[in-house]
Amino acid sequence: MSFIPWYFALPLLGAFLIPILNKIWKPLVLIFTTAITFALFILSLYGIAVVHEIPMVVYKMGNWPPPLGIVMAFDAMSAFMTLVIAVIAFAANIFSLQYLRTYTGQGKFYTLFMLIIAGMMGLVVTGDLFNMFVFLEIAAIASYALVAFGTEAEELEASFKYMVIGEIGSLTFLLAIALLYAKVSTLNLADVSNVLQTFRYSPIFWTILGMMIFAFSIKAALVPFHSWLPDAHPAAPAPISSLLSGVFIKVLGIYTMARLIFNVFGLSRATDPVFFNLLIGFGLISIVIAGLIALAQRDYKRLLGFSSVSQIGYVLVGFGIGNFEGVTGAIFFILAHALAKGLLFLTSGSVVDATGTRDLNKLAGCGEKMPTTAWSYRIGALSLIGLPPFIGFWAKFYIVKGALKAGLLWIALAAVLLSGLTLAYLLKIESHVFMKKGKNDYKEAPFLMRFSMVFLVILILIAGLGFNYVFDLIIGPAAHALLRGLEYAQLVFASVINF
Repeated sequence: MSFIPWYFALPLLGAFLIPILNKIWKPLVLIFTTAITFALFILSLYGIAVVHEIPMVVYKMGNWPPPLGIVMAFDAMSAFMTLVIAVIAFAANIFSLQYLRTYTGQGKFYTLFMLIIAGMMGLVVTGDLFNMFVFLEIAAIASYALVAFGTEAEELEASFKYMVIGEIGSLTFLLAIALLYAKVSTLNLADVSNVLQTFRYSPIFWTILGMMIFAFSIKAALVPFHSWLPDAHPAAPAPISSLLSGVFIKVLGIYTMARLIFNVFGLSRATDPVFFNLLIGFGLISIVIAGLIALAQRDYKRLLGFSSVSQIGYVLVGFGIGNFEGVTGAIFFILAHALAKGLLFLTSGSVVDATGTRDLNKLAGCGEKMPTTAWSYRIGALSLIGLPPFIGFWAKFYIVKGALKAGLLWIALAAVLLSGLTLAYLLKIESHVFMKKGKNDYKEAPFLMRFSMVFLVILILIAGLGFNYVFDLIIGPAAHALLRGLEYAQLVFASVINF
C-alpha cells in the first residue's frame, strides 16, 4: 500500500481509538497521541525523500484510475506542507501534555486534535475537489469545538462567531464546486485543470475562481475577512492557537488558494498580471491594517492573533509577485511563520499558565522568572521580524528579491519598511512582559512545555543557518511544483500510468 493514505489514516485511527483508550487508562491517550504525531513527522520526512526521486506520486483509491476514481496526488508542495503540519502538530502535542493538566475532558481534546490534523493532512494530499471540501470541513469543525474547549462564555462566543464566518466560506466553496462540476462534469483536480482550458477567461471561469478566492480568504483570515481569528486565538487553548496560527490558516486558506490558482486554473503573472497585482494589493492591506490594530492590543494572545492576519499578507504578496523568487519567498514564509508564530503562541500559553492573565499591563517580571519562555519569545520574534540569521530573514529576502526582479521596486520597499510595524507590535509584548521588572513570583513552565518551545527554537536556528540546504531540499522543489502550472495534470496522469 502507498504511504500517502497514512497521512490522514493515522490521525483518523487515533481519533477513533482515543475514546476507547481513555476508558481503559488515561495515560495511554497521551502516549498514543505523541506516538502518532511523531510517526507523522517521520512520515513527512520520508515523503520529502520520495519526491526527490519521483516528482509526482499518485495513489488510486480502490484502484480506480482518474478521472473515474478518487486519487491522492503527492508532489513536492504536498511534501512541504505535510512536513510543516507534522512539525507544529508534534510541538503542540508535547506542549499540551502538561498544559492540559488542569483541564477536564482530555480524551475529547485529543480526539478533536487528531481530527484537525487528519483534515489538514488529507486536504494537502487529495487530488479531488470534493474530498478537498470534505477534509477542509473535518479540520474546520474540529477547530470550532477546540476553540470552545474551555466552555466559558468567551470561548463559546468566539467559537460561534468563528463557526458562522467559517461556514460562509465553506458553503461558498461548495457552491463553487457545484458550479464547476455542472460545467466540467469532473472533480479530479488534474482532469478539471484540462477541461478548464476549454473556456479559459470566460465569465464562468472568473466567477468560479472568484468564489473560491473569497472562501479561502476567509479560511486564511485575510482582511477584511479576519474578524474570527483574533477572537478565536485568545479563546482556544495555547496548543490549538499554535496549530491554528502556525498551519491551519495556511493549509485551509493559502495552500488551497495557491494550488488552485497555479496548478488547476493555470494562471501566471506573465499572462494574468492584473489578477496577481490584486493578490499583492490584498496582501498589503492585510499587512498594514492588521499590523496597526495589533499595536493597539493589550491582550497577549489577541495581539498575536492580529499579527497572524498581518503576516499572512506577506505570503499573499509573494505569490502575487509570481516569479520563482517571489513564490519561493512565499513558501519560505509559510515555514518561517509556522515555526515562529507556533512558538510565540506556545510562549503565550506558558505565560498565561504561570500568571492566569493575558493582560500585558499585568505581566511584568516574566522575563526574570521565566528565562526559557522569554528567550524563546525573543528568538521567535526576531525571526518573524526578519532578522538574520533566522529563517524569517530568508523568507523576506526572497520576497524582496522577487519584487526587484519583477520590476516592482515599491513592493520591495514596502516589504522592508513594513517589517518596522512587525517590530513595533512584537516589541510591545517584549517590553511589557519580559523586560519590565515586577514583584510577582512567577514560576517557569513545566519541562514538557519548555521542551516544545526549545524544539521550535532549534528548528528556527537550524533552518536559518542551513537555509541553503532547506532551500534545496524542500523550498525550491515546492516552488517548482507550483510554477509548473498545468503540467501538474500531465504528471498526475503519467504517474497513474507508470505506477
